[in-house]
Amino acid sequence: MNIMQNKSLNTTKVDVLGEFGLIDHLTNDIKIKNKNTIYGVGDDAAVIKAGANQFLLSTDMLVEGIHFDLAYVPLKHLGYKSISVNISDICAMNGNAKQVVVSIAVSNRFSVEAIDELYAGIKLACSKYDVDLVGGDTTSSTTGLVISVSVVGEVDRKKITYRKGAKINDLVVCTGDLGAAYLGLQILNRENKIFKENPSIQPDLTGHDYILQRQLKPEPPVKYIEILNEMNIIPTSMIDISDGLSSEALHLSKSSSCGITIYENKIPIDYTVMNLAQEFNLNPIVCALSGGEEYELLFTVDQKHYNKLKKDPDFTIIGYVNDKREGNNLIASDGSVHELTAQGWNSISAKK
Repeated sequence: MNIMQNKSLNTTKVDVLGEFGLIDHLTNDIKIKNKNTIYGVGDDAAVIKAGANQFLLSTDMLVEGIHFDLAYVPLKHLGYKSISVNISDICAMNGNAKQVVVSIAVSNRFSVEAIDELYAGIKLACSKYDVDLVGGDTTSSTTGLVISVSVVGEVDRKKITYRKGAKINDLVVCTGDLGAAYLGLQILNRENKIFKENPSIQPDLTGHDYILQRQLKPEPPVKYIEILNEMNIIPTSMIDISDGLSSEALHLSKSSSCGITIYENKIPIDYTVMNLAQEFNLNPIVCALSGGEEYELLFTVDQKHYNKLKKDPDFTIIGYVNDKREGNNLIASDGSVHELTAQGWNSISAKK
């Protein structure tokens, strides 16, 4: 028996570990060797020493059939979104995005004009957020479209915010509102299914502009970083909400070795989400907790900032940090206590 055959006798499918379990498995023995590498795997961006400030480096990949469906996702919107989600990672470290590198793999079913449309969205997002597109790569694909974006950001070393750092009795704060992006996806999937069954029926997206925009053309949380800076508030820990509120809260909990308690009736949900969730027979709280792709910020702050934050409609105080031994909890509207569990979207889970 050769070596390859011997290794194949004992294999583990990646979906057993899930996305984050696989990351932990692949990176748990990585040793940092360069003294200018301040922080590596384990946060929204790596941190590289660079004089008075620090560089932030993050990367993200969007794969056709996994992260998007071109049956209903316009290429220009997709290009815009690919930049937005990367800028969001830099915001989650309390930094500002400066440059991006974009690489794509395309099959021969894509025309030059189609790729132009994709890059029109990429360039629009870069222009809006003052980010320079400084390079990339192109190659062929046998199946579809793959977009890989790497972003470089900058942050004052005194203001950098990690997922770790939350302290007992800190406030837990969320920006914007949650659940809309998930429901936008439900609308698109529904109309796409109807169209496939009967192509003569055109999609009806009337009245859903806000919810669809949250899914197709999300904006990175740049303005919130600017507001926090104006308020002279540095969060004790922070993360962007890409995989659902519950999953991100548990990331902060794990990294900070603490527990987090969230109040159901404090979770910010837009009235359009309330109404549409009922149409889909969904609980809007579940949409907020598990939906993801919001690219809002979830952070913790010292209680001394309470008066500043409660006056600003951009921020909602949804809970507090507790001792690790008390666990992670969701306080329902009726006062009952439930364990906060991660049910957000997992790109390599068997339960997609």
